[in-house]
Amino acid sequence: MGAEGGGGGIITTDVVTLMEKAKFYTSLCLGTTAIVSVFAFLFLIPFVVDPAISTIMSDYNPYAVTCISVSHTYEEGLRNCSWSSCREGCTTAALRCHKILVNYTRVPFSEWGNRSTDNVAWDVGDTKFYVNTEGCGYPPRVNCSEFAKEFGYKNLMKPFPCYYSRTYPEMVVARYSWEENLRHLILSLVVPNVLFGVSIGVLSYWYCPSCSRACNRKSYADKYPPKEDEHEDEDDYYEEEEY
Repeated sequence: MGAEGGGGGIITTDVVTLMEKAKFYTSLCLGTTAIVSVFAFLFLIPFVVDPAISTIMSDYNPYAVTCISVSHTYEEGLRNCSWSSCREGCTTAALRCHKILVNYTRVPFSEWGNRSTDNVAWDVGDTKFYVNTEGCGYPPRVNCSEFAKEFGYKNLMKPFPCYYSRTYPEMVVARYSWEENLRHLILSLVVPNVLFGVSIGVLSYWYCPSCSRACNRKSYADKYPPKEDEHEDEDDYYEEEEY
């Protein structure tokens, strides 16, 4: 048996059942997307959004300047690790820590060349050196053992590029990119919220009667203007004919 449509067509029971199933599974996917988007956004706040905002507020010099490591110590224990140049994990206290102190000059590293580090007037000396703004991260992006090998141990007193904060001149980091930081911030803010908004919007239109009536009322009003408007249009037409 079939069901006759309003436009004179015939919609079979199988088609109606298929449409209902499609709507059900689509609703299930949209609901799941909305829930996952909320949890993803909450997850991104401490790991991406907050570090990105901190980096922007620190206002790092966009061009790498010249640094040398003057001290590197490795310590263990919560009491000895009051700060660390690098931590693998940002939510737990460091039990093992590499502490690296550096001197830096505002001379761009690209212009340093083969200069000697002797008799250099360093702009800031014996300041703490961090892998990034937060001083922490997660593998494989942050590997503290490799970080220590690159900037400590046998590489002390060797020039390398670094970035200093113009807001806090005593803060120096090994990695910084304005474009990458801004891209991560925008993506972490836009993607979860757009997915959540679209999912909730479609579900509200389908299952919220007041939303559906409001949308239908608007489309009906656009299609069929009020009678007062029709009378006004007719009066204007007759007035134009009289002239």
